[in-house]
Amino acid sequence: MRDKSSGGGRPVVVSDDDAQSMAITILGWITGRPDLMSRFMALTGVDGGSIRQAAAEPGFLAGVTGFLMAHEPTLLAFCEENEVKAEMVAACHHRLAGPESENWP
Repeated sequence: MRDKSSGGGRPVVVSDDDAQSMAITILGWITGRPDLMSRFMALTGVDGGSIRQAAAEPGFLAGVTGFLMAHEPTLLAFCEENEVKAEMVAACHHRLAGPESENWP
């Protein structure tokens, strides 16, 4: 997924579909890295066999974006490999997590 931000310091605005698509891209990226996947499963309590079922639960995709945002080196690695700005990931997280995510770093 390419970054759709316009630059110039304006806030990035994303649709629900864009935010969900980003979260799914992030999840795919995480699953391709065994060290990250084991950390993700340990933090979320989700096991490999139930990840598809968990993905359908409300809040799961916000948890995926939040997981990425919680560790800056991982966030930056994802952004570099996927040609996405961190601001785009943050906008997707805010869209998925709702107003309570406004205080997210």
